[in-house]
Amino acid sequence: MRNVCIVLLSIFIVMETFSQERSADRMPVAAGRFYTAEKESLRKDIGQLFESCVKSPADKNVRAIITPHAGYVYSGRVAASAYSAISSKQHFSNIFLIGSSHILAFDGASVFNTGDFVTPLGKVAVNREIANKLKTENKLFNFPGDAHLQEHSLEVQLPIIQHYFKDNLPIVPILIGTNNLNNLKKIAEILRPYFTEDNLFVISSDFSHYPSYKNAVEVDNATAESIVSGNPQKLLDAIKKNRSVNDPGLVTSMCGWTSGMVLLYLAEGDQNLEFKRIDYCNSGDSPFGGKEEVVGYHAIALVEKSITAETEVYLSEEIHFTENEKEKLISIARENIRSLLFEKKMFQPVKETLPEIFNRPLGAFVSLKIKGHLRGCIGQFTSSEPLFEVIVESSRSSAFGDPRFTPLTKEEFPETDIEITVLGPLKKINNTKEIILGRHGIYIRKDLRSGTMLPQVATENGWSVEEFLGYTSRDKAGLGWDGWKNAELYIYEGTVIEEKKK
Repeated sequence: MRNVCIVLLSIFIVMETFSQERSADRMPVAAGRFYTAEKESLRKDIGQLFESCVKSPADKNVRAIITPHAGYVYSGRVAASAYSAISSKQHFSNIFLIGSSHILAFDGASVFNTGDFVTPLGKVAVNREIANKLKTENKLFNFPGDAHLQEHSLEVQLPIIQHYFKDNLPIVPILIGTNNLNNLKKIAEILRPYFTEDNLFVISSDFSHYPSYKNAVEVDNATAESIVSGNPQKLLDAIKKNRSVNDPGLVTSMCGWTSGMVLLYLAEGDQNLEFKRIDYCNSGDSPFGGKEEVVGYHAIALVEKSITAETEVYLSEEIHFTENEKEKLISIARENIRSLLFEKKMFQPVKETLPEIFNRPLGAFVSLKIKGHLRGCIGQFTSSEPLFEVIVESSRSSAFGDPRFTPLTKEEFPETDIEITVLGPLKKINNTKEIILGRHGIYIRKDLRSGTMLPQVATENGWSVEEFLGYTSRDKAGLGWDGWKNAELYIYEGTVIEEKKK
């Protein structure tokens, strides 16, 4: 089994077959190794996988799946289970196919944009418009497409995609080459405009590599549970803990953990999304695999919840700040700006001395005003970091990184008022009657454009709901006054904390 699944460590020399002079398409390299290269046999094999796989109720909208990429005789049934969770009633514009490179390491992501992918079942079109945009506008995606040429993790998904989606959906093939967490977060943020109901995200990853059968079951269960929690840190903790398992054969808990982290960062904080475990096996369950050195395979789906009025919880009902805590939060922002202005370094609060609520992972915006006029406003909707760290970073960005304003000066600092808005989770709405002025902020998103206004903006300006939507749509999202009518609408709550001048 190890010989079948061993990670390739050498860089292959790209043969003339792949030269762009002859063909810009990416030709199959896994055919005949991970799946049969004969067209009709491949169709039959995949059909049998779907006949025998676990059929989970396709009663929820699926936004993403995590699915294996080993040989079909080992992992194909679990892969079919992952795709079977997607209802035939769902319609997608693109499939964002994301995997972690087994061959090359590079400090970002590589998106293939020079042609289409070829399998024994025909061509899979690449959405080159999106691929080109990602590559040309973002340095983190500007790594050579050659990284795809000998990589199997994305290719193995394609015949299954061709079988299951009859309308030949275009793909956006992305390989992650870095394990730098900051870069993974940035990759997620770059992809966020595409993380909508219109696009399916497919994360290609196997799980444990080469432990015993018994240890694989335990390790893979721990890893899956950390993913289902929706918390990126829990996945990192599980991977770290799994390293202590007494099994010399275990070399990784999840070969595509970096791709999994990108998905977790994308889903983090969205209370309308939840992960569901669908199926599991390892190579020892296959008649072609042994029990000594196995590889684990999970099918996991990210689905939209069915939210009812009974299950909704408002931020104002679950998070409260005392007056002392409000003053402390403001003082962290002010001290950080002062330290950056006069000492050229970030302020580092002592975590152990802070109130418990400051250590909760909450989003927040920091607004700066001088004589009532906005001087900077930047923040985060959601965060896996503690609230106090979000305040430190957002105060720095608002004072010195808001592109609408020049950096704050020492002379302006004493005249600057600070306002912090601690945010609740985003909730997607279909009816604007759900918007409560003064209580809800709104976030509007369509294609690559998005914009938001905080809850207090509507009441400060005396706007109606329609004006609130119109100004946000036109001035923040760039969609025009009525653009919100054909866009995704989200609401969120905010606890506003204003600085009290002494």
